[in-house]
Amino acid sequence: MDTQSAAVKELSNGLSCHQDIISIRDVSFAYEQKQVITDLNFSVKERDFVGLIGSNGAGKTTLLKMIVGLLKPERGSISLFNQPSASFKQWERIGYVPQKNAFNPLFPTTVREVVMSGLYGRKHLLRRLSKADKLKAEDAMHAMRIEDLAGKRIGQLSGGQQQRAFLARAMINNPSLLILDEPTVGIDAETQENFFHMIKHMHKHHNITFLMVSHDMEMIRSYLGEEPLEENGKLKFYVKHTHELDNCKESDLAHSLRDLRNSIDDLQPVSG
Repeated sequence: MDTQSAAVKELSNGLSCHQDIISIRDVSFAYEQKQVITDLNFSVKERDFVGLIGSNGAGKTTLLKMIVGLLKPERGSISLFNQPSASFKQWERIGYVPQKNAFNPLFPTTVREVVMSGLYGRKHLLRRLSKADKLKAEDAMHAMRIEDLAGKRIGQLSGGQQQRAFLARAMINNPSLLILDEPTVGIDAETQENFFHMIKHMHKHHNITFLMVSHDMEMIRSYLGEEPLEENGKLKFYVKHTHELDNCKESDLAHSLRDLRNSIDDLQPVSG
């Protein structure tokens, strides 16, 4: 049986040729007896784009912290790439873009240093960076169109430029999963639109799975649809699948950072 026939058979049986990237099973969590998440079941598959919406206190940040192992569920389990999150070791497969206000803009570090900090995984905090590592950083900055800003202090950049720096930091290890925590907070509307256009393009053309926390319902619905796939309390999960048979036939969907720059050259550079 050829690859496409096998994929057709899988899909006709209600299965998928894409593995679970995040698997959440019967997860509950409470802060000081205040229930935040109750019996959550949800899976993020390879090449999904998941938008997580919820009001303040809905549990968005709590869920992200449980996914990356900073909090432990009171009940239930979370797996990453089919491994329990508590024992997961391959953190370089996950990129993270924080909120703009999650760092001190006065911290005396350059854009290049911010981007290169993405190479210091949990297993390699003290290792020296090699020439290959430095080339990765240059490629990441080039892909995000911030190579000319490499020597500037991060606090000197505009909001859009800062987010591109953090995206370059997250992309430096060519991750399989990219987590974005309200990445457009604090930046102007035009820059928000350009940033979202860029990550949509990355989702469509690269083998990256996205989990994005956002407060922007209009932006989420414009790409992921009007209705959430799943709800849990005040949490709503909007999902766009990219599971076409053409993707199932691919044996290697990954692209290098240099290819990423080439593939988004049609996008206008963001100055704001």
